[in-house]
Amino acid sequence: MAAVTVQAVQLDVTDNDSIRAAASTIAYNMMTYYTGNITGNEPGLLPQPYYWWEAGAMWGGMVEYWHYTGDRTYNDVVAQAIFAQKSPTNDFLMPEQVYDTGNDDQAFWGLTAITAAERNFPIPANTGSPTYIQLAENVFNDMASPRWNTSTCGGGLQWQFTPANNGFYYKSAIANGGFFQLAARLARYTGNATYSDWAEKAYDWTAAIGLIDGSGNGYVYDGTDDTQNCTIINHGQWSYNAAVYLLGSAVMANITENDYSSPWANRTQALLNGAKAMFTSPFDNATNIMYEFMCEKQNNCDTDQFSFKAYLSRWMVAASQMLPALKQQVFDMVTPSAEAAAVSCSGPDGNVCGTKWYVGGWDGTKGLGQQLSALETIQGLLIDSTQPPMVVPGS
Repeated sequence: MAAVTVQAVQLDVTDNDSIRAAASTIAYNMMTYYTGNITGNEPGLLPQPYYWWEAGAMWGGMVEYWHYTGDRTYNDVVAQAIFAQKSPTNDFLMPEQVYDTGNDDQAFWGLTAITAAERNFPIPANTGSPTYIQLAENVFNDMASPRWNTSTCGGGLQWQFTPANNGFYYKSAIANGGFFQLAARLARYTGNATYSDWAEKAYDWTAAIGLIDGSGNGYVYDGTDDTQNCTIINHGQWSYNAAVYLLGSAVMANITENDYSSPWANRTQALLNGAKAMFTSPFDNATNIMYEFMCEKQNNCDTDQFSFKAYLSRWMVAASQMLPALKQQVFDMVTPSAEAAAVSCSGPDGNVCGTKWYVGGWDGTKGLGQQLSALETIQGLLIDSTQPPMVVPGS
């Protein structure tokens, strides 16, 4: 496709320099939302209305930005932010965030830590800090014990682990999926079978309880009420729920030496099929363009939900590295979505991205989530120029 020119943003998906330039422009705007590096503010945090978890998710996206583009401009800021929020116990349990921290929130920071380990992201010099992989392992240890709750529903993680928080009695797909993906990636990185055993357990529980649809269509449902012994399923579907299980399953398939007939490869394919069916092609003239079907058309996405397509893109692209047989299918979605996302980045100053990528321009919305979603989708196009994927020690 020819270059798409949108004020200051240009994107030619066949030209890596064009992709890097577009990613740089969008990242620059996104980083203007960060105020933690201003004197008097706490490093690592975003201002209201952005919750603590989304900051962790954004730093993971910026680690990927460096990996894909090679641009080191923000590395010091990103590393400072991650280590500022590592907590006194080196597991991202910040005391002042206790009422904003659930299992899913902590998992996003843990996934950022393991991304930094896999990508060999620089550690700040002379800090005496733990390694990124140690941070990720500590998050896993918090979640595996004592939070894995067999007293109801035969297992699973509560959405919230603090009893005073709303959602304590809700076992959510994103909490369990974050734990599953973290365990799978730790298994691949360390070779420790304990992690793969936990990944198996987490996936099997999710499927058995009905949060992963049992008919084979790859749908992932939002959560279930453990006061009802998880017999009532919330059938809402969000893209990040599908994506978090997609990458975890692809990593487990990769661990089994890319056996494309393995149960994990089959599960990954089903999850990809489900994601495509639910989160692309909002209209006949917007084939394979990503959208958040539960809120975009209705104009009722909240601050969190504006960022969900970022994780769909991020984890689909990573899954295609873990299972190369998926690559064409993944980029049949990522490429048109990236082109459409670039067109949406035509707000003020030519670098403000919108929510609805299928309207042929800026839709009038803006925010960090919109920038992150566009950034992740566009920078993922550089996958072939950034090998090796998700390194492990000695690779």
